[in-house]
Amino acid sequence: MNDRDYPEDLAPAPWTLTGQGYVIALRMPESVLANCPFTPTALQRSRRSAMSFAMLVNYDQSPAGPYGELLFIPGSFRFSDARRASISRIYVSTNASVVNGRRNWGIPKDRCDFALDFNDSGVDHARLIADNGDLIAEMLLSQSGPTLPLPTSLVPKALRTLAQQWEGREYTLTPETRGHGKWAKVIDWQFNADYFPDLAQGRVVAAMKITDFTMVFPEPRVRSAVG
Repeated sequence: MNDRDYPEDLAPAPWTLTGQGYVIALRMPESVLANCPFTPTALQRSRRSAMSFAMLVNYDQSPAGPYGELLFIPGSFRFSDARRASISRIYVSTNASVVNGRRNWGIPKDRCDFALDFNDSGVDHARLIADNGDLIAEMLLSQSGPTLPLPTSLVPKALRTLAQQWEGREYTLTPETRGHGKWAKVIDWQFNADYFPDLAQGRVVAAMKITDFTMVFPEPRVRSAVG
């Protein structure tokens, strides 16, 4: 897939997005991460994974329209200027998000069908299905407790900065987010390891439901990839 496939969907950075979703911190076994086929080969040897992160997001507004998203950050990697977190695997629900995510920020998005049920019951459900009908992931999550403000200033810039390696280029960006959240937990989940890392083999350290957010994805810094 390239820009010519969906020229009417092009939406250059920066982006402002709104929505809700889950952020989950995990400790993953080395056996899952060591030979992960979704991480660029040039980055594999520099990986450090004291903590991994997953995000399940329902964007209700973006320059490319509404879409669902599931992503995984295995840890940090050595890039040209510093060690950075990097998204290794990500599914979204629309081709417009795929095209623009790759083009704008080098994010390795792929598309699948999403069934997202985010409601007021306190329990949310997500199901991701591949084009051939295979189950990619199914997640049952809950949130409870008081709603807390989530100002971007609480997280140092270095920890919010992502780097991506895509088609010979290196993209570096620092998203900004503000909103509110509640503590959450994973009730149950399953993953097809042919499509997505099996997070069920890891241990959840902390989880939060972001009940509402506004996120800005800026124009990235782009340079030739090293390695």
